[in-house]
Amino acid sequence: MKNNKNIIVEKTANLLENNFYTKGGVYETPMLYSPALSNLCSGNVYLKCENLQTTGSFKIRGASSALLNLPQELKNTGVLTASSGNHGAGTAAAAKALGIPVTIYVPAKISNKKEKKISQLGATLIKVDGSADYAETVALADAKETGATYISPYNHEDIIAGQGTIGLEILAQTPSVDAVIASVGGGGLISGIGSNIKAHKPDTQIIGAFPENAPVMKVCMEAEEIIEVTESDTLSDGTAGGIEEGSITLALCMAVIDSTETVTEYEIAEAMKLIKENHAMIIEGAAGVAVATLIKNKQTYKNKNVCVVLCGSNVTDETFNSAMAMVK
Repeated sequence: MKNNKNIIVEKTANLLENNFYTKGGVYETPMLYSPALSNLCSGNVYLKCENLQTTGSFKIRGASSALLNLPQELKNTGVLTASSGNHGAGTAAAAKALGIPVTIYVPAKISNKKEKKISQLGATLIKVDGSADYAETVALADAKETGATYISPYNHEDIIAGQGTIGLEILAQTPSVDAVIASVGGGGLISGIGSNIKAHKPDTQIIGAFPENAPVMKVCMEAEEIIEVTESDTLSDGTAGGIEEGSITLALCMAVIDSTETVTEYEIAEAMKLIKENHAMIIEGAAGVAVATLIKNKQTYKNKNVCVVLCGSNVTDETFNSAMAMVK
C-alpha cells in the first residue's frame, strides 16, 4: 500500500514559498502552555489552538491549499464540496478570499447556526435530504455533470498538505516536542501533520485520537483496508462518518501514526470542561477527543513535551451544554 508522505511534504513546503498565509485567509495559530494539563502529566503540555483559526477550525488550511493550487480555468468554473460544518465553512472562507465561486452541499437538517455561518461567507448552499455522506455523493455526481471541481474534505493531496502547515508551526513553536496528539476522522489532519513532522523530526510520536463511538479510521487501519464501520452518536461529530473508498489517507495514517487511543463520551465531555475552566475556551468534541487522550495516558507523558491539537471550536450551545451536563 503506497503512501505519499514525500509528496505531501513537498507540497506543504511549496505553500510556504507561495505566500500561503497572505492569500487564502489562513494565519499562524498560537501555541499555549497548559499549566493544568502539564501538572496532570508531570510534563510540559502545549495546546495548538486551531480553535482560534479563521472560521474556528483548521479546515481553512486545506481548503486554501487546494484552491490556491487549482489551474486558473478551474478557478473560473468554480468548486463544489459537501459538508455540514467545518470543511464547508473553511472552503467558503478560502473561496471568498480568492474570489472563486463555491457551492456547498449540506444535509437538509443542517443546524441554523452552521447554515448561517457558511451562507455569510458567500457560498451557495444546496440542501440534500439524507446524511452528510449522501450529500457528498450528490456533490460528486453534480461535479462530474457540470465540470466543476470537487474538493474532498480529506482525500486530496493539496488538502492534506495544507493541514501539514500545522506540523511545521508546531516544530517552529516547540522545537523540543516529543509527541503530538490529534483527533482522527477522515485522516487529513493527522496525515498532514504527521508527514511533515516525521520528515523533520522523525522520533516525534504521532498519536491518533478517536471517539470510542466512531473509531472508523482506526478500524480501517487495523484491517489495512477501507471497510464499513458501525458508528454511534458522538460529541465528536467532526470526526464521525465513513471514509471514501480509495482514500489516500489510509496509507498515510498507517505510515505516520505511532499509536492510537479511543475515549468515551464522558471522557470527551470532561476534557471539554477542563479546557473551559482552565483556559476559558469553548472547544468542540473533536478537540476534546485529543485532550481526553492525553489525560487517559497521562503517565506516558511524564517529563515529555507534548502538543495537543485543538482542532476546532465550532460546537452549538445545545451540544456543549449537553456535554457539561454529563460531567456535573
